[in-house]
Amino acid sequence: MINTRFSVAIHILTLVATQNDKGVTSDFIAKSVNTNPVVIRRIGSLLKKANLLKGGPGVAGYSLVIEPSKITLLDIYRAVTSEEELFAVHDHPNPNCDVGRNIQATLDFSLTRAQKAMENELNKQTLADIIQHLSIQ
Repeated sequence: MINTRFSVAIHILTLVATQNDKGVTSDFIAKSVNTNPVVIRRIGSLLKKANLLKGGPGVAGYSLVIEPSKITLLDIYRAVTSEEELFAVHDHPNPNCDVGRNIQATLDFSLTRAQKAMENELNKQTLADIIQHLSIQ
């Protein structure tokens, strides 16, 4: 299941890329996202682990590790989600039912194809594309 971490991560990186002269702190970002700074720090930590973002507590603000044109949306997606989050198949269907016995393998095949298509599309888009669509630079 996709949650808001992905869109918030894009928001964070976009803000850092476009407002870097303003000391982009977790408080500053939280006001833009309209959330608690703790949420920003948690997602920021994931982005730092993925080597997309640097900075944080004790530093004058966040900054990008690499330029926006080299950060794909797939990089961001992978930084903040686990592989199994997009589609979860329910556990323990009834093995005595014809559908229950086969549904997991069938859905795994179909949903894996769908996720791969989504990932291919995210890999074609960069943070620079998002910034360009915002029309603020």
